[in-house]
Parts: sequence; C-alpha cells; structure tokens
Amino acid sequence: MKQVTIRVPATTANLGPGFDAFGCALSLYTDVTFEETDSGLEITGCDESFTGPDNLAYTAYCAVLSSLSEEIRGVKIHIRTQIPICRGLGSSAALLVAGAMGANVLRGRKLSTQGLLNITNAMEGHPDNLAPAFFGGLTASMVDNGLPVTVNFPLHPGWEFLALVPDFDLPTPLARSVLPTEYDRADAVYNISHGAMVLKALELGDEKLLRSAMQDRIHQPYRKGMIADYDQIQGLIRTTGAAFCLSGAGPTLLCITRNPGLQEKLAGKLGLITQAHWDMLPLHVEFQGARVLSEQA
Repeated sequence: MKQVTIRVPATTANLGPGFDAFGCALSLYTDVTFEETDSGLEITGCDESFTGPDNLAYTAYCAVLSSLSEEIRGVKIHIRTQIPICRGLGSSAALLVAGAMGANVLRGRKLSTQGLLNITNAMEGHPDNLAPAFFGGLTASMVDNGLPVTVNFPLHPGWEFLALVPDFDLPTPLARSVLPTEYDRADAVYNISHGAMVLKALELGDEKLLRSAMQDRIHQPYRKGMIADYDQIQGLIRTTGAAFCLSGAGPTLLCITRNPGLQEKLAGKLGLITQAHWDMLPLHVEFQGARVLSEQA
C-alpha cells in the first residue's frame, strides 16, 4: 500500500498588529504518516478524543480527495507532534496542511501548493497560519474574491525567537469570542500603520522599531485577560529590550530579540511573577514549509 510522511512546521500568527494576516514558520514540527488501506480509518499517536473522522488531518485529506473527485479509501494516519495543542503555535493548521499534502502526494500530486492552500483556507477561514506552514518563512496573506493570496517577506538573520508556553490551553474559538465585532477608525489606522512597521523592522533587524510596532488594538487588549499574569510578564520582557506579542490567539507569548541570552535572563525571574508554569522554547525561523519526509509506492 502507498505511504507518505509529511512534516509541517509550527507557526505563529498575527505578530502583534497583523491580525489574521501575518504569520511565520518556526522550528517545531508535526510529522503525519498516511498509509492507504483496504478499509476503514485508523488514527494513532494522539489522544483518543482526536481519533475519529473529525480529526483535522483526516478532514483535510478527504477534502482534497473530494476536490479531485477521487475515491476516499481506508487510511491509517499516525501523528507525531512537537507542537503544543491549543497554545497558539499552529497545531490545527499543521494537521490541515499535512492532511491536504498527504492526500495530494498519494494521488499523484495533481494540485499545486496554492491549490492546497485554497482548500484548507476554506476550512480554516483565515490563512495566517496556513500560509507559513505551506511556504515557510515570514508571510502576509489576504483573501481576495474568496481565495487566499500570500507573499513572503525577508527577515534579518539576527533574530532569535523565544516562545513562552504555559501549562494551560486557550482554544481559538474561545479566544475569538471575546473580540468586538466593530472597531473605532483610530484603532484600525493604528493597526495598519503598526503592521507595516512590523514587516520593515523584521527585515532590517531593528529591535527598537519592532518593540513599538508590535503593539496592537484589535485583539491583544481583549485576549490578555484570559492569560494568567500577562501584564506582569509583558513588563518583565520590556525590561530586557525584546519585542513581545501573543503567538496567534495565545496563550503562548512570543519574544523576539537580537540579543542572545534572553532565556537565561528570564529563567530566574519568570517564576517570581506568575503562578502558572511556563516552558521557554528557543526557536528559529523555519524557511522551508511543509515537505515530504518519506514516501513508499
């Protein structure tokens, strides 16, 4: 039977003011193996609650086969992931991307990466995590006439990323539920201007500009109340000079800096200002997006 293993990087979305538009691939990975069988669905490697037909890897797998008018046969799916679930690091997008690419590879690579992005974006509703998961690096995306359009932006090589991952989750639907349905014009202008500066600061390696540009009025002020000790941690990060934002919808907090040793600076101080446990994950940008790790005919 045919078999393929797909590797997809973690992603961080928004990067402060780039709500539902900016994303960046990071060096944590989900590997998903798909093996066609004669009958049935079998999913292993994840919690039992995710082993049914609503598993995102399987739903994306089926969506691609349906778009190709291909028969949906039995399949074994094995998931191995480093990406924390419901923490704002693209765990859902990684499964969607893996499922779409796995189906496409097993059935002859008939769709382009853009075609796969189109299908998965219709499922996810926004391309901010999907685009960097597919293409790697730093991306900005928009949806035009119902279809996602994505471009890659340059990144200065000196940036270091540190993800602060707490011991509690924050499902994206819940994090979206606290957002307003309307915004003041001044807040919209604020985010547009700051978003443009984020992209330029990341290109130039300008940490001072990035600290200012990553401020936001669209989502972070409303979500921070759902994250334990957010203001205290933000204050601590600002004393180090690093830029700071929510990773996606949270609760992971993302620090971006040009100065090495940020993890060591925080190690003795973070536990003094918060009751939650926070894992510190030093990461780098992953410039290669989703790819085939192995394939058997």
